[in-house]
Amino acid sequence: MSEESVRESAGDKGAIAYLVVREGNSWRDVFRLVPGQVTTIGRASTNRIVLHDEVCSRNHCEVFTTTSGWVVRDLESRNGTVVDQLLIKGDHELVSGALIQIGATNLGFTFDLSQPFAELPVSPESQSDTATDLHMCGPSDGAPAIVRRKRMSDFRSPPSDADPEKMTKALAVLYRLALDMGTADDSKQLCEVVLKTLLVETGASIGAILCLPVASEHPASEDLRIVAYRSGNDQSYERVSDYLSTVVMKEHEAVLAHDIQAHADLAARESLDEIQATSVICAPLRVEQQLLGVVHLYATETTTPLVGDDLEFTLAVADQLALVLSNVQNNEKLTRGLASARSQNRNLREQLEMASQLVGGSEAMQNLRETTSRIAQTEATVLIRGESGVGKELVARAIHFSSLRSDGALVCMNCAALSESLLQSELFGHERGAFTGATNRKIGKFEQAHRGTLFLDEVGEMGEAIQAKFLRVLEGHRFERVGGEKTISCDTRVVAATNRNLEQAVVGGTFRKDLYFRLQVVEIDVPPLRDHASDIAELAEFFLKRLKLKVNHGIRGFTDEAMQALRDYDWPGNIRELQNTVERTVILCRGELIERQDIRLSALATPNGDASPAPRPSESQKMTLESLEKQHILATLEMTSWNKSRASQILGIERSTLDRKLKRFGVSRPQN
Repeated sequence: MSEESVRESAGDKGAIAYLVVREGNSWRDVFRLVPGQVTTIGRASTNRIVLHDEVCSRNHCEVFTTTSGWVVRDLESRNGTVVDQLLIKGDHELVSGALIQIGATNLGFTFDLSQPFAELPVSPESQSDTATDLHMCGPSDGAPAIVRRKRMSDFRSPPSDADPEKMTKALAVLYRLALDMGTADDSKQLCEVVLKTLLVETGASIGAILCLPVASEHPASEDLRIVAYRSGNDQSYERVSDYLSTVVMKEHEAVLAHDIQAHADLAARESLDEIQATSVICAPLRVEQQLLGVVHLYATETTTPLVGDDLEFTLAVADQLALVLSNVQNNEKLTRGLASARSQNRNLREQLEMASQLVGGSEAMQNLRETTSRIAQTEATVLIRGESGVGKELVARAIHFSSLRSDGALVCMNCAALSESLLQSELFGHERGAFTGATNRKIGKFEQAHRGTLFLDEVGEMGEAIQAKFLRVLEGHRFERVGGEKTISCDTRVVAATNRNLEQAVVGGTFRKDLYFRLQVVEIDVPPLRDHASDIAELAEFFLKRLKLKVNHGIRGFTDEAMQALRDYDWPGNIRELQNTVERTVILCRGELIERQDIRLSALATPNGDASPAPRPSESQKMTLESLEKQHILATLEMTSWNKSRASQILGIERSTLDRKLKRFGVSRPQN
């Protein structure tokens, strides 16, 4: 085309023009450009001309007419737009015969399709990884010179023109790598195995794998942490350019960049000049839309730069690594969680075992420990009897932790704390929809204690309707959840406790006789604290030591006067009352030693409300257990100004149990 025709065509503002897309060595697709219409070019499907070139941005450039003629405008693309070998900025006037270059794609602009375009020699090497493509693709603002971008590996769907011999060799390496990856024990070892293969198979001198703390859809490059690093020449690792990392993590594409020394953003600011990197590959580790991290490879030899085949292989390895790494990280997370759970379980067991110690050197406590030890080795059902607060649950825990079931669960439940319908649901479980509010299936206490021990406190408060089903389970029969039809069998040892007179309840018809005999296979009577008062000092010191571990208090012990006050008190609430008293004293004490005045005792035996120790009753003063319990409860309520929640905490019973006992006593709060 002559210079005169070019000038004429440049000034032809209203003429129809054409864009011809070049593929390989031939010009094929033709797009007509109409004056007054904007023709957009880019990788996104919304553009009129869609280019499937990885270097092309989603909205790369546009062609339109102005008062002076046809122009092309670069839309701030990542890798720039080149017109006739010149990297343009903003608007650039087009003349007939102009060549618009976007990565490896050429578009010829013309007014006359009969006029040929200048032929440019194109080879596969020049389309991907040569320095010529580098200058075409590099933006002018000093950003990294991205030679090639790749989203999907060709190994997933090999192109028709792929070299069979080259593909077979690479697949063999990937297969061997997969076997080696299977031998890794953790994330670090896995990444080291992969880096070793990458450095051998590519021209990279340095490699690193960086991972995010948590897989994310929108990560930041500063969140990356080095998991593994490898250098063939003992050089230190330098982080890849933030620009490249951001591109890779945002677009989920692998990139190849050349001529690092020529670009300030890579060489100077990122300190890559210190390792004299000439080319860089950065590939994402991704599982679906989640990004796990990136792979960095650097080449420092100008004679063996990283090329397109290296990018292809690295991307395939990164995809393979991401799947395995995701599974390994999940396993490591589960392992850490399991180790944490085991540690917590071990600590909890130690605390439970500590809480299960039957403290005391008196003859009564020695006999109790001996009896408990003998019974623990059997599978017999146990009935523990004693006053409220004597430590029946401690005996049950001692039985469990000394038995062959100690590795199983110890499940505790208070039968007096629930209504009859709820008690049945708690013991045997229920199916979804069994009753109003049953939104999910619930496993009952019997199933929870499978191959362990079920401790049922206040079993004497169990309603008559549920006693029959409870008896059948004790006898080894299968049962159904509430609202269910499937029969369930479980191996559970039952240890029950009560402070009621079951014999009287059997005579009165409120407790089944056959259930009474089934529970009373082995019976343990726990003595009240007043029957082994010599253990008071040892128990008080034990509770103080345990409390100091919890509250980190500086108390060293009791004064002689304080300890004597504890010995002189009758302890109608038994060991539970002693424990609560020590806890209250530790909270209120301000010195290093607990003084007599720091101890606040119950006014149970002093009608005037004085909190001084109550003398032990003489033979003529002795009363029934129920009367004693009533007095103790009323005294505690008076001390707490009838705050039932606080009183129930001091008494060591549920609020509902306190209300039921007051109802049985026929007592209500006095009117002021």
